[in-house]
Amino acid sequence: MNFIKRQIYNPLALAATFFALLIILFGVLWILIPPPPKSIEMATGFPTGLYYQFGERLKADLAKEGVNLKVRSTGGTIDNLALLNDPKSGVDFAMVQGGVANVSDYPKLVSIAGMFYEPIWVWYREGAFKSDGGQLKILSQLKGKKVSIGNEGSGTLALTKDLLQASGITDKEIGAQRLKPDEAIAKLSSGELDAVFIVAAAEAPILRKFYSVPGIRLMNFDQADAYTRNLTYLSKVTVPRGLLSIQHDQPRQDIQVMAATATLVAHEDINPALVSLVLGASYDILKSYSRLQKVGEFPSSAGLDFPLHVDAEIYLKDGPSFLHRHLPFWTAVWAGRFVKIVIPLLVILIPLFTYIPSAKNFFLRLKLAQVYEELKVIERNAQNPELKEKNFKDLEAIERRVGNIKVSMLDAKELYDLKGHVGEVRGRLNLVH
Repeated sequence: MNFIKRQIYNPLALAATFFALLIILFGVLWILIPPPPKSIEMATGFPTGLYYQFGERLKADLAKEGVNLKVRSTGGTIDNLALLNDPKSGVDFAMVQGGVANVSDYPKLVSIAGMFYEPIWVWYREGAFKSDGGQLKILSQLKGKKVSIGNEGSGTLALTKDLLQASGITDKEIGAQRLKPDEAIAKLSSGELDAVFIVAAAEAPILRKFYSVPGIRLMNFDQADAYTRNLTYLSKVTVPRGLLSIQHDQPRQDIQVMAATATLVAHEDINPALVSLVLGASYDILKSYSRLQKVGEFPSSAGLDFPLHVDAEIYLKDGPSFLHRHLPFWTAVWAGRFVKIVIPLLVILIPLFTYIPSAKNFFLRLKLAQVYEELKVIERNAQNPELKEKNFKDLEAIERRVGNIKVSMLDAKELYDLKGHVGEVRGRLNLVH
């Protein structure tokens, strides 16, 4: 029992226990702050669209940092939201067209940033509007025509429905067909359609397929201001003549269109390091998307449907963190994890350090008190001749232990008082025997 008590009061044993607990705590925190995954997935759109192209360029940049991005082709925004909202889909990021989502249906999704403008283009055959001088200027002119309004699962379909509803036009009044972009282009070229709605950035490859269709033009929205006032997620954008294609003179005049903002969306618990990595890569990619937006305008925190991720907000405002600015990605990740663990530990340990002198004094007093308890037993048995030999052996053991006790100058008095009391007990034993 005495051996066990001595171990309890042993400073080395206490220090070893403290450091063991510290290592365990560090290990627990290390597990609770996981590193970002090395493989992630992003839902985009059709392979001919800018969402997919953007994903492919992002994939190439992330590969340089040791992160594998899988780019999934989808039907568009509605499909992307469904995938991102499904925890079993494996999708971490998705491109989403502004104004399409009912945010309350997706409480666990957040915006990373707005990436680029996506105008709604209405391509039409001039011959179908001869009575209007061959020009389409307001959507009510589409009544009685055959029109592609976008495929199921696409942002084009959702936005077109909003525009038609705001215009008081039903699907039946325009012979609406829900076609994929390639199907719509083929039917427009063959004369089976009079007009096609498509939402795409000016740089989207799919738009190039329209240039070779004979006798078509782009609609100039005369009521663009009215639509943007009613559908606040839209912005009015002026498209100069020939902006899309100088060679094909598209558009053939300056036109006004409305544009939604293509937004990168993720789960609310997305790893902050991935947010920094994706945003950093996006800045370089978006430098080439400058036909309808100013250089440096995107990525942006403006015009977003979903709440902005807190780390994305900091990045967009202040740029990358010190670690990510000066270190390779994975080096910064591991250094960041270490810092996030050490700071909480310091918050816990610094107050504890202030109690070290008190704790040290407490354990010294416990050690001295144990010796005094043993001295009391020897004094109690001093008159018993049968315990003479045992008393002297116990006292010698106490003297050795007391002689090995090391104390600071401030505690020297307590130690010397104890040595004096041990001497007094020896003197009494000698007198008795």
